[in-house]
Amino acid sequence: MLPTLRIGKFNLDFPVVQAALSGYSDWAMRVIARRLGAPYTLCEVMLDTFVNDMHKAKNRRRYLRVSDEEHPVAGQLMGANPAEFGPAAQQLVAAGFDVVDINFGCPVKKVLGKHRGGFLLGQVDTALEIVSRVREALPPDVPVTVKMRRGIDDSAESRDKFYTIFDGAFERGVAAITVHGRTVEQRYVGPSRWTFLREVKRHAGSRVVLGSGDLFTAQACLDMIRETGVDGVTAARGAIGNPWIFSQARALAAGLPLPEPPTVHEQREVIAEHYRLCDDLYGPELCGRQMRKFGIKYSQLHPHSKEVRDAFIKVARPGEWTTVLARWYSDDASGVHPVPEEELAMNCAEPAG
Repeated sequence: MLPTLRIGKFNLDFPVVQAALSGYSDWAMRVIARRLGAPYTLCEVMLDTFVNDMHKAKNRRRYLRVSDEEHPVAGQLMGANPAEFGPAAQQLVAAGFDVVDINFGCPVKKVLGKHRGGFLLGQVDTALEIVSRVREALPPDVPVTVKMRRGIDDSAESRDKFYTIFDGAFERGVAAITVHGRTVEQRYVGPSRWTFLREVKRHAGSRVVLGSGDLFTAQACLDMIRETGVDGVTAARGAIGNPWIFSQARALAAGLPLPEPPTVHEQREVIAEHYRLCDDLYGPELCGRQMRKFGIKYSQLHPHSKEVRDAFIKVARPGEWTTVLARWYSDDASGVHPVPEEELAMNCAEPAG
């Protein structure tokens, strides 16, 4: 059995959690993940200014939805101006988020161009001021966490800045730091460097470190913990359309064989519930567009994945979603484990705002 994972006052019963995924980890996705074994989830990243201007548009409130079954749950912030972070963090807590996570990891070009995300790994003073602003704005019992990459690049200067921010954030009171094993410059090309995660955890000692990068299967999640010594891991792309990754990881950690993939009928039940939650969050018109990308990912578990994927791609109206389920999910059959893909920019590509 793996040890529990502690984030501030929250003691999680399992160390595999769902990462923040821009455009994906909304309330609907998080609820499904929690029901299938994730002990903790993070909301998709939101811009600090977007949160602070939430009163300007009622439809923005859906980004802040939190339900009782989610706790503990984190909201993630990204921005450039330290002064915006404190008020935005307070808004997240007022909305019901239990933890505030700060994104210093996004490598997307348009984000870097606006001095946000991974750009701040090269700006030590600004990054640490942001951490201080968030920590000082919140009650002491509300955990603050940080998401980082291993640096801007692999230069000695970048490495020094990484550790200065890493240590400085803990000194300023953060409860945990998630480290992605790629550099900002690397973006999503090449493997995540797990050896760096092992080095970081040795450096951190008893401080809580979570690992990220190339976690497409339940086995990979456990392998990262055992090979690097990190306290926990955040499943990102591997959890999109495969929320069973969390229950599978729990089974493996208990010494059981890898569970069989969900059957077609088991998939249908979860997909239909995901759609219902999404419809409740967005309404029928927006729900269809939001769920299409999930359907494409869910299709990887179907024995006729290509045909099902094509069917979901063609969905244009709310009623057509039901038609796809009726056509492809009526007859039960064994499912398949998804084939791991290269990780894409799903954890910060289109931040809300």
